[in-house]
Amino acid sequence: MIVLGIDPGLALTGYGVIEESGNKFKLLECGCLRTPANTPQPQRLKLIYNGILEILQRYPVDEVAIEQLFFNTNVTTALSVGQARGVMILALAQQNIPICEYTPLQVKQAVAGYGRADKVQIQRMVQSLLGLKELIRPDDAADAVAICICHLQTYRFTRAANKGVE
Repeated sequence: MIVLGIDPGLALTGYGVIEESGNKFKLLECGCLRTPANTPQPQRLKLIYNGILEILQRYPVDEVAIEQLFFNTNVTTALSVGQARGVMILALAQQNIPICEYTPLQVKQAVAGYGRADKVQIQRMVQSLLGLKELIRPDDAADAVAICICHLQTYRFTRAANKGVE
């Protein structure tokens, strides 16, 4: 199974692509889709939309895990991230790819076993789980890979629980 993890943002959208084979996770690619701050918002959204489609052309993605919108005190930021997230979901829905959403708490618990883990703890756990020599940078890419791992861990748990029911 190949999973695309997405950490949505307007300026930076982190992404990670992981392949699960047996009990192993293999990082295929990670990075960020960047949009210039001085570009009008409709064009920035189009860049994100096209960027997601380009990733989907490179990999036969089976499922997508995306972080749920975390509403903070900055309403303007939340709205623009929500719009970016919307175009991502549209691009995925047009390709008929199943989408699962996870809160930051769920991601931290699945990856580090602790819901209040900080960014460095999450990055080190991602590095360890994937057997990487270095931490993933920037943070947005590392977060997207963590979202991917969260989904795969959740999928494994669900699969194991369903086997016990059969």
